[in-house]
Amino acid sequence: MRKLLIAAATAAALAPFAAHATVGYFAHGYGMKAKATGGVGIALPQDALAAASNPAGMAWIGNRLDIGAELFMPDRGAEIVNNGAGLTGTYDGNGTSSFLIPEFGYNHVLNPNWSLGVSVYGNGGMNTTYETNPFAAIGGSGEAGVDLMQLFIAPTLAWKGDNHSFGVSLNLAYQRFEAKGLQAFDNAGFSSSPGNVTNQGYDDSTGWGIRIGWMGQVSQSITLGATYQTKTSMSKFDKYKGLFAEQGGFDIPENYGVGIAWKASPALTIAGDIVRINYGDVASVGNPVDCLFVAACTLGADNGAGFGWQNTTIYKLGVTYAMSPALTLRAGYVTLNQPIPQSQTFFNILAPGVVEDHLTLGATWRIGSNGELTAMYMHAFESKVNGSGSIPGILASGDANLRMSQDSLGVGYGWKF
Repeated sequence: MRKLLIAAATAAALAPFAAHATVGYFAHGYGMKAKATGGVGIALPQDALAAASNPAGMAWIGNRLDIGAELFMPDRGAEIVNNGAGLTGTYDGNGTSSFLIPEFGYNHVLNPNWSLGVSVYGNGGMNTTYETNPFAAIGGSGEAGVDLMQLFIAPTLAWKGDNHSFGVSLNLAYQRFEAKGLQAFDNAGFSSSPGNVTNQGYDDSTGWGIRIGWMGQVSQSITLGATYQTKTSMSKFDKYKGLFAEQGGFDIPENYGVGIAWKASPALTIAGDIVRINYGDVASVGNPVDCLFVAACTLGADNGAGFGWQNTTIYKLGVTYAMSPALTLRAGYVTLNQPIPQSQTFFNILAPGVVEDHLTLGATWRIGSNGELTAMYMHAFESKVNGSGSIPGILASGDANLRMSQDSLGVGYGWKF
């Protein structure tokens, strides 16, 4: 218990640095080994971050501690075309160009059937900083952008029989958010709470949810897994109750998935996950912005305008190959259904999370009898979403086109004890 408390304290200290975005604003995977292997983890637990993908996996990894850090480097921007109000132009959202993302995991085997651990990881990364404000012509001033960070501390209890395991995690969630340069929307015509839309500094939000999971070794070479995380009800962003629907609501969406791992040979393992994230079921994320411009809704209202994101399905494929007892090579591929429709691109200048295809590479080196060093690289290929009727007539029409690509480098150390 003392070690778990130390882990939680470490997580709290790391909270200000948690930022990420690859599959929408979730990470493509959790734990350096999984990140290098296409993010797969539902049926292939590899370290003490396994609970972030499937809490049942913690029953299979033994006693271990893992710590890592990732340098995440997104390239994001937007172009506005054919606008009659002076918005037309090309805008670079890279005022902040890189982010350090730490992670931590610890697992302790209580007896042959039970294990207790904690996984600490981040989401978020709906981050943009436009030094040239894309909304300046309609009243925006100064830099424009948003910054969303999410941290999860997940104490996990797992049980394992001969061939099956079950696990449950309590997801303790922390969020931090800031918006800047949105003065164009900070008035009674657009917001239910003027003065609480933009430039209010950082605000915090907390909440909790549950993730459950199962893993089963159904044959000598095949393992299956399934996991489900509830929608996490978060406290309100009071400083931004005039921006987000439901008076500052920003819950964490329900998500679930299934996975398979096939040990094709003693050295080769091939694994895949299918994950569903229900972004559209969170009002502030999924509600379309259209109603804002026909006076049918306002920002911040119970059914207020949002970012118009739709639910998405992510497909992950990963391969590990043990070159020798001391070296394991890893590679993977991730793709997803585009969460941002063409009609919703204007407001998503603030959050152009449009990447779809990712390639991952990495390796793990054994150090001594108990240590492991893992390195990983991820590239998300540039993706563009061109708007279609995305800027309404009230703002002199036109379209917003979004683009994003990403690179990240990570390193992690694992210690088995």
